[in-house]
Amino acid sequence: MKTLYLDCSMGASGDMLTAALLELMPDPDAFIDRLNSIGIPGVVYSRVPSRKCGITGTHINVYVNGETEDAGLHHHHAEHDTDEHSDAHAAHEHEHHHHSEEHEHHHHSDEHEHHHHSDEHEHHHSHTSLKDIEHLVREHLDLPEKVKRDVLSVYQLIAEAESHVHGTDITQIHFHEVGTMDAVADVTAVSLLIDALKPDEIVASPVHVGAGQCRCGHGILPVPAPATAYILRDVPIYGGSIKSELCTPTGAALLKHFVDRFGDMPVMNVHSAGYGMGNKDFEAANCVRSLWSETGDKGDTVCELVCSMDDITGEALGFASERLFEAGALEVYTVPIQMKKSRPGVELKVFCREADRDRIVSLILMHTTTLGIRESISRRYTLTRHIETLNTPYGEIRQKVSTGYGVKRTKLEFEDLARAARESGKSLDDIRHELETV
Repeated sequence: MKTLYLDCSMGASGDMLTAALLELMPDPDAFIDRLNSIGIPGVVYSRVPSRKCGITGTHINVYVNGETEDAGLHHHHAEHDTDEHSDAHAAHEHEHHHHSEEHEHHHHSDEHEHHHHSDEHEHHHSHTSLKDIEHLVREHLDLPEKVKRDVLSVYQLIAEAESHVHGTDITQIHFHEVGTMDAVADVTAVSLLIDALKPDEIVASPVHVGAGQCRCGHGILPVPAPATAYILRDVPIYGGSIKSELCTPTGAALLKHFVDRFGDMPVMNVHSAGYGMGNKDFEAANCVRSLWSETGDKGDTVCELVCSMDDITGEALGFASERLFEAGALEVYTVPIQMKKSRPGVELKVFCREADRDRIVSLILMHTTTLGIRESISRRYTLTRHIETLNTPYGEIRQKVSTGYGVKRTKLEFEDLARAARESGKSLDDIRHELETV
């Protein structure tokens, strides 16, 4: 069981989450190299050591065309005044100035734009709509498909919030802060780090959003920012004595998308911790802390969802199973049963994490003919699994390694064995026996 816990007692932003997760990686410098190879236009990542309240951690700098967020602040007002969506930008503008002049995190990579002179403004506007961002992510970034989906899901949350706050259709609004390359860099980095760590569960503390007000070019706005407040609905949040914006819309969207549940830190056998630092200093350490636990000796709970049907086709049932797996179901299978009036039927069983239950229930009702679902909460015990790659005469063969409870098992990946068998003309058993006895 791999558990990631995020301490958001000083809020959250994209760059701080990136740094906190990066500290959990076995080779942070190698991962920075990977980030710099993704292909985000003009973006270069760098990590620098940082110290807050006697604690050492990591601060992430994102350079866009050689400049960080601080560059070009004085161009912000004039550029906003000419945009057709000035009302929306007025609501955003506070983030840029607040983070740079008042915001203790000094976020250099969350929902900001106008980092360059006006002759570069047109370049930024090429990626300011949700459609433009989708094109950039899908067609131009070197990322796994799952990571691309995560990046776009995070942007969808932000776009929905901006659309709601400004009363503008999601297809019409243009985003200054959301669409810039440094924001793309933050969302992409966190998504790729989560994919690399592959936690079984992500838990976060209630989120400290800050307090007070912040000034923008068009007036004074409350903290949390309206978009942040909208994204964090149904999430436990609180303010405090720190009169500043501690949680940004990008930080909020990343938490909303990836976190399975919010609450107290669970019982954990902590293996490592990471500290993602902001720029400014408080009496409290200005950081997001990540805690990592990996063990096969502690069970977790899952939901067992069951329904019975005698009027669903095999094709529809197969389609439903595919949709459920895509939505995060841990297991989906059917059992033949006898129903009323001696009718043959099928019982559908779906196992999922508690955090995914509502989504899975909705999909079962949408894609099957059932009129009701039964739920049971079960405790499961699993071995910790990871993939190793073996160099063999048949090329690279993946091997799944499962450990825990004093047990270790290995199993060669079937698809790789099948490829080797086809290419060599040997049987699956011959290939398996040969590799297992090496």
